[in-house]
Amino acid sequence: MAETVTNWAGNITYAAAGLHRPHTLDALRALVAGSHRVRALGSGHSFNEIAEPGEDGVLLSLDALPPEIDVDTAARTVRVGGGVRYAELARQVHRHGLALPNMASLPHISVAGSVATGTHGSGVGNGPLSSSVREVELVTADGSALALARGEERFGGAVTSLGALGVVTALVLDLEPAFEVEQHVFTEMPLEGLDRDGFETVMSAAYSVSVFTDWRAPGFRQVWLKRRTDQPLPDFPWAAPAAEKMHPVPGMPAVNCTEQFGVPGPWHERLPHFRAEFTPSSGAELQSEYLMPRESAAGMVHALDGIRETVAPVLQTCEIRTVAADDQWLGPSYGRDTVAVHFTWIENTAAVLPVVRRVEEALAPFDARPHWGKVFTTPAAALRARYPRLADFRALAREVDPAGTFANAFVRDVLGD
Repeated sequence: MAETVTNWAGNITYAAAGLHRPHTLDALRALVAGSHRVRALGSGHSFNEIAEPGEDGVLLSLDALPPEIDVDTAARTVRVGGGVRYAELARQVHRHGLALPNMASLPHISVAGSVATGTHGSGVGNGPLSSSVREVELVTADGSALALARGEERFGGAVTSLGALGVVTALVLDLEPAFEVEQHVFTEMPLEGLDRDGFETVMSAAYSVSVFTDWRAPGFRQVWLKRRTDQPLPDFPWAAPAAEKMHPVPGMPAVNCTEQFGVPGPWHERLPHFRAEFTPSSGAELQSEYLMPRESAAGMVHALDGIRETVAPVLQTCEIRTVAADDQWLGPSYGRDTVAVHFTWIENTAAVLPVVRRVEEALAPFDARPHWGKVFTTPAAALRARYPRLADFRALAREVDPAGTFANAFVRDVLGD
């Protein structure tokens, strides 16, 4: 491949026969139909080989396609092209007086890639980003178009699909009326704040709640409450209000973070942790995340506290969030209300991987499902056992893509093919 292509973090250099950026949908269809193996790159914000096509395959970027964003104000939906990122989408949606129900912490990621890997925000009543999708449009291996809509039997495998069904060229998302959000940050919450009795209370204190720690000491460094201004803000007696603007990584300047101190603003300027007009970091990091049944939250917290001396030396920050149950067959929150624990590691794969294995050992009793786009070492056989509809997804992939055009090594390992 003449052009060296890496992911956002730089820890993966993709092996591929070539990188292609088609400018039209017809060109994309022709490219797919004429290729042996195809993987879509998205925004490159995955930290493993999920996007790698292999040396005989084509790596496909959609960033040269027209950035379609078509808002239907009457239906409260938006049709968005496969190469569009959330920051751009959110601004357009907001101009029409509408909103997405939730956003991830980083608004710079692609919509199609985010929902394909199970990305999410936070909130006890908020599902993952895939829960807003009502229709997905794909280019399949022979270059033809396939649309799958909510309510169809196969739709449960169509959105969080790991790129295994085809190239996503468009999505239709549900919207709701625009709303404003205030962000309040608190510091130094004791470990007991997330004990068996307190977890639901803390995580329900606002529309979206994130709890941060670096595991260098017992307890939590920061709690971020994102309150919709049309909902009450309860007392938060577990921690003190922050005296200065905070960054999730201790010691990092907070200039790139979204507005704090309860200043109200549009939903898309508060729900992410980072401002769309700034790059939050250089990518000098690795990330892992695990999603577990919400009732295991207290056990998970204490298990991680028990290994914090192992975790802390290679950790930048750890974030705990909640996600409502999803119905996507390969969604990490499929069928269960979820607690998610996210790790932002230092940029040192050799030092991080042994710690990742130790974290997975500690979380093994809690049926932890790794985020599909992050660093994990969980064996494929164990992963398959944690997804009750995986056999249905395997059958769908074989039906839609019988030759395995979109099934790279990562996908084949997950599906057991």
